[in-house]
Amino acid sequence: MQRGEAPLPGVWGCPPTPKVPQDWGIRGLKIVMKQIGITATVPIEILLAAGYQPVDLNNLFIGSTERERLVNIAERAGFPQNCCTWIKGIYGVCMEHDIKNVLCVTTGDCSNTIMLMEVLRLKGIDVLPFAYPEKPDIGLVQKALENLAQTLGTTIAKAEKMRKELERARQLALKLDELTWKDGLVSGLENHYWLVSTSDFNGDHVEYEHRLGELLAEARDRKPYPADPLRLAYIGVPPVFAAGLYPYIEQNGARVVFNETQLQFAMPNPGGSLAEQYSNYTYPYSIRGRAKDILTQLHRRRVDGVIHYVQAFCHRGIGDIIFRHAIHLPILTLEGNTDFTLNAHVKTRIEAFLDMLRRRSGATSRTSAN
Repeated sequence: MQRGEAPLPGVWGCPPTPKVPQDWGIRGLKIVMKQIGITATVPIEILLAAGYQPVDLNNLFIGSTERERLVNIAERAGFPQNCCTWIKGIYGVCMEHDIKNVLCVTTGDCSNTIMLMEVLRLKGIDVLPFAYPEKPDIGLVQKALENLAQTLGTTIAKAEKMRKELERARQLALKLDELTWKDGLVSGLENHYWLVSTSDFNGDHVEYEHRLGELLAEARDRKPYPADPLRLAYIGVPPVFAAGLYPYIEQNGARVVFNETQLQFAMPNPGGSLAEQYSNYTYPYSIRGRAKDILTQLHRRRVDGVIHYVQAFCHRGIGDIIFRHAIHLPILTLEGNTDFTLNAHVKTRIEAFLDMLRRRSGATSRTSAN
């Protein structure tokens, strides 16, 4: 806990108070280089090497204080109500901030992005498609990276230099993750925020590195979380109600010690080259590969239960079937749409899930004792 601050009401013990930048949600678009919006995590090293400043449109949308209005911009333009909120939010952000260039991930992310790309072109935005290969083969990834570099007028050699420049920031993000699950000094919300921000480093990787370094120094002086709370894993795309989800979990005697997709954004397995790094990045490829990585982390982090978040109207929700087959731990599946805060129904489900985990944990402990 930060010195001089009282524990959050209703929270067991004295956990660290989540610390995220005060301007979270007021992400100023600092004009340093020519900006390019991105619809998902992409090889930003190539964009930076080509003189572009990547801006993650998802983070710009969800960090806005006017998310509902951004969604309404898309719906007034003709996007249907049963279309993914993230897609509508990205469109609204592009219109609101007059984004001129967008790199759209057409394979390995959202199937709706292909049609979003066509609508953005209709609106006069310069759109560039990028497709991850079907499987994480280093040769295939290398070819995709080379094609992107050639299109943007740069080289893989320059991008490799950029990868080296980003190394320190990514190492700090991974250290933050370690302080979360191993040392109990960082909250689930902080973990979520700083890891998810590695998709574009909030528009300035040097500033990101500086601010995260300050947080890590402060976190090491905190009183750790108690050793006995329930340990949860969060898998799936980042939630639309993250700001409410993580604190509510902690208020009810549990904590998230693994954020699957957010951790992948930080490139936890960088390998020895850009192609190897983006081959080891699990999210764009087979869900079975993701499940294998998840199972390793569940064991390593001593997880008691799993929250699987799915976005309404997203094809990835079907993957819940595969996760439930592969993961032999209790799973709570939460669906989000345009509800940017936790509603009573979601809160009740979380409470019931945690109660079930406590009963299960108690039964397991009694069985082990006998």
